[in-house]
Amino acid sequence: MNTSPADFAARLRARRRIVGYWVVLDNPVGTERLAGLGYDYICVDAQHGLLDYKGTLGAMTAIDARGTAAGMVRVPGNDGFWIGQALDAGARGVIVPLVDTAEEAAAAVSYCRYPPLGVRSYGPMRSGLRVGPAPAESNRQVACVVMIETAQALANTAEICATDGLDGVYIGPSDLTIALGGRTSTDTSVAEKFEAALAKVAEEARTAGIAAGIHCPDGATAAKRLAQGFTFATVSSDLAHLEQAAAAHLRDATG
Repeated sequence: MNTSPADFAARLRARRRIVGYWVVLDNPVGTERLAGLGYDYICVDAQHGLLDYKGTLGAMTAIDARGTAAGMVRVPGNDGFWIGQALDAGARGVIVPLVDTAEEAAAAVSYCRYPPLGVRSYGPMRSGLRVGPAPAESNRQVACVVMIETAQALANTAEICATDGLDGVYIGPSDLTIALGGRTSTDTSVAEKFEAALAKVAEEARTAGIAAGIHCPDGATAAKRLAQGFTFATVSSDLAHLEQAAAAHLRDATG
């Protein structure tokens, strides 16, 4: 499915169909194995995941060891420090949470780009081995994606998508469901509003010519969302699949 990790940002910007996987565990060996399965990218969750910066660094190293998937990081927040640190660790793209306005999206873009296109500080202690290291080349090889997961972001989606230099938007389905009035992150009572919101984001990203992504609970849902107009999708997570597999084997063993 994937080609070269160095081409990842270009493929994302071209709205090629891309499928990734989500990692929340600090388990470099497990992440290395996942990175060799054929996913286009492996995204490490530094916002809600169970790993710190050393864990993120270890995950990026493990992903690169297989040489086929691109490493991404969902950073803890829209902050130059977190974004710069993730990129210096070797991430080929960041997913920035809780971006509500075009101004906030522009800030995220600036944190991803070296001058004169942005304000990223130069210090690629590890990323220089894989990405760039010339600033202009790094700017081309790094993808900036922001999340649409609040009512305010949904209202401002067209303006966010039109942000200069932004490569894509990404739906956080749990937060968006709650923002739409859901009592839980999977509340089906708001399913109609949720589907309408997805259609709105996918269409406005298409109009702006940027990528549209979404997190999915399984591969079948990812296929459905890609057919609906999303250009990239992430499948579940290592922790969820570990629990599901263990539970299934226990059921088989105990009848």
